[in-house]
Amino acid sequence: MNALRPPSFRPADGSPKRTVLPTRSFWRRRLALVGASVVLAACQATTPTLGGGQGGTVATGSAGGANATGSNPQLETCTETLGTVAVDEDTRASWYFDLQSRRLGPTTPVLRMMIQQSNCFVVVERGASMNNVMRERSLERTGETRPGSNFGPGQLVSADYTIAPSVQFAAKGTQGLSLGGFGAVGSAIGAVAGSVKANEAATTLLMVDNRSGVQLAAAQGSAKNWDIGGMVGLFSGLGAAGGGYSNTPEGRIVVAALMDSYNQLVKAARNYRAQQVRGGLGTGGTLGVQGGSTPASQQLQPAAAPTPPAGSPPPPPRPSITTRPPAPPTTQPKKQ
Repeated sequence: MNALRPPSFRPADGSPKRTVLPTRSFWRRRLALVGASVVLAACQATTPTLGGGQGGTVATGSAGGANATGSNPQLETCTETLGTVAVDEDTRASWYFDLQSRRLGPTTPVLRMMIQQSNCFVVVERGASMNNVMRERSLERTGETRPGSNFGPGQLVSADYTIAPSVQFAAKGTQGLSLGGFGAVGSAIGAVAGSVKANEAATTLLMVDNRSGVQLAAAQGSAKNWDIGGMVGLFSGLGAAGGGYSNTPEGRIVVAALMDSYNQLVKAARNYRAQQVRGGLGTGGTLGVQGGSTPASQQLQPAAAPTPPAGSPPPPPRPSITTRPPAPPTTQPKKQ
């Protein structure tokens, strides 16, 4: 007899078979067999498929020079490269430690791939790999490298700009789905729908001119999605605890927010117009202060004394200040 099928019997009068209502022991056996099959399936694994992962981020594909393959079509691109750029991530910021506590790595690798795929900037190394770049030059100076290695001076490319990312907010489960308005139906599935949560993140990118230190552009981006892990458990025949994006929802949302920030930064760079200050940048500005040495300050005239109205009496003379001579020191008689 199949343990997963309810038992049946044929009555003595020859009528059709009748199915016996499942008992508690029947459901217990069924759940035990299903659990055992899940455990056995977990002990086996299929052959890995290259590129078969479905839990990736919005940053996809690859980049090689000016060419990109498989990049997200929502990523902004440029037909003309605007300059060289280095990505500097503040590893001492509080948001960086927050990402580490969530087992999320640095944002620079995925951000650098986005930048190269867009062809808007040429990425130059200024991170940890810069130590390897300088180490090879040190080896060349010691004479240990082969002739013709060509690691001489004057070959490094300068970074015209620096892009600094920051994560203002990244959280899982910021909003929930309410089904209270559906009465009994909403109450029945409320336990499952309660796991439908929103994941949100907000990021900022700042671009600075390395020669002058002037900030050229700033952009803010955000992203949001819904974690529907509980709904998977509702409709999966085995009652699995679904996951959806529950593995690293903050990580996927942060990457999406970074792409949104970078898209806004590219748009700002396309529409860039240099800020100009009369007299030149860094020469004091146009807001002067009295007694200052900047051009704007020197243009300020000293405040003139107010003119008294006609017919008013002249102001009283100021009292003269006399200095009294110091009093001679007093000597006390000595005690006999």
